[in-house]
Order: sequence, then structure tokens, then C-alpha cells
Amino acid sequence: MQQQAQQQVQQPECRFCNSRPGRALIRGEHCFAGWDRHPVNPGHMLVIPYRHFPTYFDATPEVKREMWEMVDRAKEIIEREHHPDGYNIGVNIGEHAGQSIMHLHIHIIPRYRGDVENPKGGIRGVIPARQHYQLVP
Repeated sequence: MQQQAQQQVQQPECRFCNSRPGRALIRGEHCFAGWDRHPVNPGHMLVIPYRHFPTYFDATPEVKREMWEMVDRAKEIIEREHHPDGYNIGVNIGEHAGQSIMHLHIHIIPRYRGDVENPKGGIRGVIPARQHYQLVP
């Protein structure tokens, strides 16, 4: 079944469609996970579907389900090898949200005490001026 999922719709110009999971640490029916080749922090992993979906919202429910299950499995590997103090987990959807490879993937970014001066607000930091909490009237 995994081979069938891999053979489904692929885009020849897509970096992830052309980097089959030879370096995958985890393989599933619909997706695989491995180390990010351009890590934000040590232990940064990606979960990538075999089939080409431009964004998260284009993926099938089965693919989404397996991807999130694989996030949990990837976290176990990261914990064992890197011992982080926290995580940011996310998906960039669209060029204006920072998506640079138009093939769905989930980032699992380990965080370490002291890796940034003030981590408060976490993922809210994608827009630095809005990182700190303000009540909306």
C-alpha cells in the first residue's frame, strides 16, 4: 500500500516529490518523516506526504491523520536524541505565510532553553510586533 501511495500524483519540479524518503527515519502508508536539511534547531524534523498536496487544506483526511500520528512518533526520536525543552509544531500555508516549498509538510522544531532571548508568545512571533499578548476591545 505504501508504494501505491508513493506512486500517486507527483509533480516533477517539486523538491519533495523528487527526494524520495531514502533518508526517512519513519515511513507510513501516506507519509514519511526525517531530519530537515536546513534545520532551525538541532533535531528539526519534517513530516511529508508521498503524494503531492500543495497545502494542508488540499490533503485527504487519511493523509492528515497519519501526518499528525507521525508527529508523535517523530517527537519520540527527537526526545531520545536531542532532549529539547519544548517544541514549535506548524505548517506554513501559502507564500505569504512563509511556505517556500509548495508541497505540504509539517515542521517539528525542538526548542532549547536560551535559544532565543524571550520565547514568550511562541508561534505568535511570526509577526514580531504582535508576539506579545494584547487584549482586543
